[in-house]
Amino acid sequence: MTDPIEYRVRRSDRAQRVRVSVDAQAGVEVVLPRRSPERAAGDAVTELRPWIERRLAEAHAVREHLAARAGTVPYLGVDLQLRHEPERMRVHRRGNALLVPAVDPQGALERWYRRAARAEIAPRLDRAVAALRTSYCRLTIRNQRTRWGSCSTMGAMSFNWRLLLAPEPVLDYVVWHEACHLRVMDHSTRFWELVDRHCPDFQEPRRWLRRHGATLVL
Repeated sequence: MTDPIEYRVRRSDRAQRVRVSVDAQAGVEVVLPRRSPERAAGDAVTELRPWIERRLAEAHAVREHLAARAGTVPYLGVDLQLRHEPERMRVHRRGNALLVPAVDPQGALERWYRRAARAEIAPRLDRAVAALRTSYCRLTIRNQRTRWGSCSTMGAMSFNWRLLLAPEPVLDYVVWHEACHLRVMDHSTRFWELVDRHCPDFQEPRRWLRRHGATLVL
């Protein structure tokens, strides 16, 4: 007899259908439309059990990865040592150390990474669009759950700050990927040929992101 999967249920007025998510920290959550019967949550968990078990295994690997950091955080392939200071309000980098507040260090760290992401991504994006002889209208730094970057038909560019937790070639690849969408909006052969022309080693960071993207959390 298989062990039951523990999950929590959340009702949502905006949900149109039953939705199941698995998070490395929060576990399994089932979102139910307001009028759905409670049993719909259990039915969804039973139906999606193989997928949920795979995601739980990935979540366990993420927790082990975070535990192995031992007081450090990654930054484009470099491990930065965390130093907590009681009187500090904002995160400050000093060499390979990050000076962080003793109170709410997680929130302060994310704000620092968001600022750093703009500083890292903007010049990369500017160089890419110049090489592609195109332009963009806006750069936004976000915290999407499943997307690393996006490019709108109007030229609005969006990137996930958590890319700074990956090795530098991964960030470079995602910037080139989205910049190439300014020229080709789909994922046709013409698009991938354009990516390959400007980022010839893109397959390796692309594979890395697929395999390890779930570990890019603080």
